[in-house]
Amino acid sequence: MKKLMVLCIVMTSLIQLKAQNNTYQFLIGTYTVNTTSKGIYSLNFDAENNKANLILAADSLSNPSFITFSSDKKFLYAVNESGEQSKVVAFQFDKKTAKLKKINSVSAVGLGPCHITCSASHVFTANYTSGSVCVFERKPDGSLSEAIQVVQHQGKSINVTRQNVPHAHQTTLSPDGKFLLVNDLGTDYLTVYAYDKNAKNDVLTLHDKMLVKPGSGPRHLTFSKNGKSIYLLHELDGTITHLALNEGKLTKKHETTVIRKKDIIAGAADIHIDHKGKFLYATNRGNANDISCFKILKNGDLQFVQQISTSGSSPRNFAITNDDKYILVGNQKTNQIVVFNINNKTGELTENKNKIDLGAPVCILEF
Repeated sequence: MKKLMVLCIVMTSLIQLKAQNNTYQFLIGTYTVNTTSKGIYSLNFDAENNKANLILAADSLSNPSFITFSSDKKFLYAVNESGEQSKVVAFQFDKKTAKLKKINSVSAVGLGPCHITCSASHVFTANYTSGSVCVFERKPDGSLSEAIQVVQHQGKSINVTRQNVPHAHQTTLSPDGKFLLVNDLGTDYLTVYAYDKNAKNDVLTLHDKMLVKPGSGPRHLTFSKNGKSIYLLHELDGTITHLALNEGKLTKKHETTVIRKKDIIAGAADIHIDHKGKFLYATNRGNANDISCFKILKNGDLQFVQQISTSGSSPRNFAITNDDKYILVGNQKTNQIVVFNINNKTGELTENKNKIDLGAPVCILEF
């Protein structure tokens, strides 16, 4: 009888573990103007049973597009893209209920905040319209100070339509936490700022900058798992540049592209590496609306593997689940999140027919 009870307990535990391993939770930033979305959403995705449950985690927000977690996931920070009224908002996050409680909001200072990241001490935003980078202090309760530093970019590049002024597009901390990298689509520069977490005013100081291919429009980047390589995705021409970062200094290594067909209008958007560091994925909007897979070679260069439609329009952002089983792609203009299975041996994707309806999904974070 005791053996039977033990067996039942073990079987129950295995079933529960299997269920947990196939259930994924995300927070999703959206555009709320002229869409059906009302704010930031929580998604519970049951891959085993092909079910998705969306709840509104925080409402009464104007275009809470990009979001970022604190490292302990107790706090979430969001940009509100709303012209001169743009804000940066701090939330307390309850993982059990998947709800957000607003702590405070402060002026974004720069126009068009389009990306946000944070350290233990600060929050950083890239402001597209004004071409600036803002630094906010994180207080012990998770709240934000007003901006303590604003770094204004200068210059332009050769695309007269898209590059007549600076357009800071992403802020990314180096894995060692010593540097903040900023991609500027308007000037074609990747800038490295030395980051002093203890500074009161000059938190960021210029350390290095690299002019990439004129007219390419650097948008998003991701680091290799060892922190030695950077993969920079360019919105305007679809290039992916492999760079080395050594003590904050940049060196160009190799280039490839997400443009694999004729007559493609580039609109490259997001780039991520799987958690094992084996494969890199990048989305392209424009008239392509696809996601490409590349194998990461031993020297860090990329080898093309596959390109597949995202089954929607404007794949703005995507997330790779922590177990590297699925990719969730947010198709902003067709108001859906599409799920793909990952082949862990080849990196190739297959659509698994899961489509989650949500107005203008922009940023997807697993928790």
